[in-house]
This record gives sequence, structure tokens and C-alpha cells, in this order.
Amino acid sequence: MGGELRYEIGHNAYIKLVLHALKHKTSAVNGVLLGRLSGSDATPVVELAESVPLFHSHHIGLLPPLEIALIQIEEYYSDQGLNIVGYFHANERCDDIELGKVAKHIGDHIHQCFPQAALLLLDNKKLEALPKGKDRGPVVQLYTRYILELEASWIRWK
Repeated sequence: MGGELRYEIGHNAYIKLVLHALKHKTSAVNGVLLGRLSGSDATPVVELAESVPLFHSHHIGLLPPLEIALIQIEEYYSDQGLNIVGYFHANERCDDIELGKVAKHIGDHIHQCFPQAALLLLDNKKLEALPKGKDRGPVVQLYTRYILELEASWIRWK
């Protein structure tokens, strides 16, 4: 791909992940992002068309339930032309805005199947301000996989 990659999130996908996080304010929450790669080689776009909330507690990092969920989600949405293209995560603590080990590990797994995978980290402070009408800006930070030589890491987009 020659052009700069863009990411677009659909309204329904965004609303679902925000509502999942707001419903479980005192827990870590996560889910997967479904979509497709579209556009041309000059202007590729990862469309984040749908989000599927998964867990909201200490079960986030448990591998067996996660693997089963990913298989079921992939089977169901593949008929609609959608694939797992990313992951969303909100930390348990309001002041924690770091992408943790579990989120990175799940992102790595998705990246193996979809190299343009997106990780969305929800900002709990911005989420908290939503119902009060104080902040109407995006409540997520986009992370993508950056590979330099033999070192790979998730970087935050500005």
C-alpha cells in the first residue's frame, strides 16, 4: 500500500463502545472492532463499521472465553462482509490512560490476522464528562502497530 492509511469509525460502532464503558464505569471493559479495508492503494481506509462489547471485569484477560468469543464473532460477521480489524479497551481506574499488557497482547493477536489493526483506548475522564455535557470531543485514542527493524510496539496517533 502506497498511501497513508486512514481509520474511520461508524456511529453505531462508536456509540456501542462508549455505552459499554459508561454502563460499567468501575470496571475495565473491552470488545472487538469489525470492519473492512477499503479505498485504493493510494488512499487505503480501515472502516470500523461495528463494535462488539465483550467483557467488563477481571475476565478481560482470560484466554479461553476470549478465544471462543472471537471465533463466534468472526463466524457471525463474516457473512456480512466484516472481519475483526481491531480492539477497544477502557481501563478500570479513571486516571489510567496507558495501554496495558492485556490490551497490547490482544492487539498483537488481531494484528497477526489483520496487519492494519486498530486499538482504541477509551479515556475515562472524557467518558465521565459526557453525561454532564462538558466535553463533546472524541473519548478514544487510536493506537496502531508500528514496526521498526526488529522492534515492534503500539503507538498512539496524534
